[in-house]
Amino acid sequence: MTAADEPNRADLGKDPARVSGMFDQVAAAYDRTNTLLSLGNDRLWRIAMTRAVAPQPGERVLDLAAGTGASSVALARSGAEVVAADFSPGMIAEGARRHGGIPNLSFVEADAMALPFDDASFDAVTISFGLRNVAEPKVALAELLRVTKPGGRLVICEFSQPQNPVFAALYRFYNDRVLPTVARWVSSNADAYDYLNESIKAWPAQRALAAWVREAGWTDVAYRDLTFGIVALHRAVKA
Repeated sequence: MTAADEPNRADLGKDPARVSGMFDQVAAAYDRTNTLLSLGNDRLWRIAMTRAVAPQPGERVLDLAAGTGASSVALARSGAEVVAADFSPGMIAEGARRHGGIPNLSFVEADAMALPFDDASFDAVTISFGLRNVAEPKVALAELLRVTKPGGRLVICEFSQPQNPVFAALYRFYNDRVLPTVARWVSSNADAYDYLNESIKAWPAQRALAAWVREAGWTDVAYRDLTFGIVALHRAVKA
């Protein structure tokens, strides 16, 4: 095994190079592993995100932290022009390999804290399960606001904190005991899913994230829980 092949594990310091390298290593099996570990709920969350974005033909949509483009493909089916952006070159390469033939879908390597797009260039922006991997998520929220047209929409789909104490306890048990074991069977980099667990525990609850969105300058901020609060869908508008 070469140094490049050794498992790359990020930590809560979220150094961009380490996080990007970690995602590079899991790109090929990323979607399949997520579907298995989420018990198929990732597909339901993606449907909810797409409906919340409500892309229309002729619109330009940014799908940030797009990974291999699974969510981007769902958005592109609307006829909108979709830009799938991610800071992991391995993810972008895998996405382009799988979905490069879709004419209204493009893949761009991009840093969420310094987006390579002009001001007010998108009708809608969305980020699914990626904001908590950004070293400075408040900077990313401000960047998303910058590249959105006035009246444009923001949708964030992200892991959250279940509010029911019984369900929350069951969820913690699954994440602490079941998920790491399954990840070691199916993932090429099981340590990456240890980081996943840590990042979910450290991530703020729904109201706190909604407050961050407001502080960044977004208006009409709202959220709703999915799957008992395992995930929350946040929405906002640029004034």
